[in-house]
Amino acid sequence: MNNEILHAGKILWNYHQMHHQIHPADCILALGSHDLRVPERAADLYLQNLAPIVIMSGGLGNFTKEIWSEPEARKFARIAVSKGVPADSILIEDKSSNTGENILFTRTLLNEREIKVTKIIVVQKPYMERRSFATIRKVWPEPEIMVTSPQISFEDYPTKEIPAERVINIMVGDLQRIIEYPSKGFQVPQDVPGNVMQAFQFLKKEGFTKHLIKN
Repeated sequence: MNNEILHAGKILWNYHQMHHQIHPADCILALGSHDLRVPERAADLYLQNLAPIVIMSGGLGNFTKEIWSEPEARKFARIAVSKGVPADSILIEDKSSNTGENILFTRTLLNEREIKVTKIIVVQKPYMERRSFATIRKVWPEPEIMVTSPQISFEDYPTKEIPAERVINIMVGDLQRIIEYPSKGFQVPQDVPGNVMQAFQFLKKEGFTKHLIKN
C-alpha cells in the first residue's frame, strides 16, 4: 500500500478512537472479536483495580466463525485468567454475534444476576471504539460509558492474522455504518469531520470496499 492510502487509513484510525479518560467503574465489558489483545487490555484494567468484574461478550461473529470453533467470550476468559484475573470475577456471554447483541445479551445477563451498573468500561479494538460507543448509547443509554482499546499505534497494529488491508477495509465499512445506522435506529449520530469523509471516499475509490454494507 502506498503512503497516500496509509495516510487516509490513519485519518480513519484516529477518528474511530474516542480517547476517553478511564476511571473506576462497576464493570469492564470486553466486546468479542478476532483480536486477542482485547481481553489482554481488559485484564490489565481489572488488575489496575478499575472494576470488580469483567464481562466477556461474544459468540462467533463474521470473522471468527471462519477461524474458531470456540466462542470468543470463552477464549477471552481463558486469556484473562492466564494474566491473573480470578475466574470468579469473570462473567461470560457467549451467544452474541454482533455489537448490538453484545450489549443486549450482556444487559440481560446482568439483570439476571441482579447486578446494577452505572459506569462501564468497554474494551474494543482501536478502530471500533466509536461505533461501539454509538451502539451502546442507543441500546443502553443509562450507564456512563468509557470506551478504550489495546494501546497500539496504527503502524504497529497489523499482524499476520490481521493485516493492514483488512484493518482499512473494516474501518471504511464501520465509518459507513456510523453514517447510515442512526437513521435505522441502530446507533446514536456521530459527527463526521470533512477530512474523515474525504479519506473515506478516497479509500472506497481505491477498492477498500469488502466490509461495506451489502444491499
